[in-house]
Amino acid sequence: MNLTLKIWRQKNANDKGKMVDYKVTDISEHMSFLEMLDVLNEQLVNSGDEPVAFDHDCREGICGMCSLYINGEAHGPDREITTCQLHMRSFNDGDTIYIEPFRAAAFPVIKDLVVDRTSFDRIQQAGGYISVNTSGNTQDANSLPIAKADADEAMDAATCIGCGACVATCKNSSAMLFVGAKVSQYALLPQGQVEAADRVMNMVAQMDAEGFGNCTNTGACEVECPKGISLENIARMNREYLKATSKG
Repeated sequence: MNLTLKIWRQKNANDKGKMVDYKVTDISEHMSFLEMLDVLNEQLVNSGDEPVAFDHDCREGICGMCSLYINGEAHGPDREITTCQLHMRSFNDGDTIYIEPFRAAAFPVIKDLVVDRTSFDRIQQAGGYISVNTSGNTQDANSLPIAKADADEAMDAATCIGCGACVATCKNSSAMLFVGAKVSQYALLPQGQVEAADRVMNMVAQMDAEGFGNCTNTGACEVECPKGISLENIARMNREYLKATSKG
């Protein structure tokens, strides 16, 4: 498979940046997208050029670091996968592929395709912790019965890997699906009730302070989310926020 790659190159956060064309040949359809970029970088290094910087770690769809905007879609043309799980069989010989970083004011570009997503870390830190009494005997797990439906929904919300695809695909760069998932995974469980009001208010306040936009209600975030996080989590976050702000 022979391909033309149009890749965003940017030396640092202050550089203007531009799209640069590259040719890659003999790409196997069985390669992952990141393996294809590895081939390109090996080619660039061998020719004495600067390799393309892109973020990755586990390459198993777990860490959420491989945040690439491919042909106008977060993580590429497939559904419920990360970029590292995207394979070249999704493309055709002779294709031109556009590769860009996730673009949002709250995700500044560090270099090339790498963006700074520490804003997500600060939102999670604003949420704090749950109160757990660790003194004395360990509490039996079955002493806090939780309805299976609630447990399942909490687990579904907890599968969010914080990749930022929801932000990248939203025309307002909203982080509400991410924050909604992080709020929901505790709001559905009794362990999360003690700090529930402070958690949602602090996380929403931090989200706004980071410069993320408002929800567009178009559902693009759910479509592009590699873990299929439901829009219901945004609705639950809004309910939790209204409940917290109406107290007193």
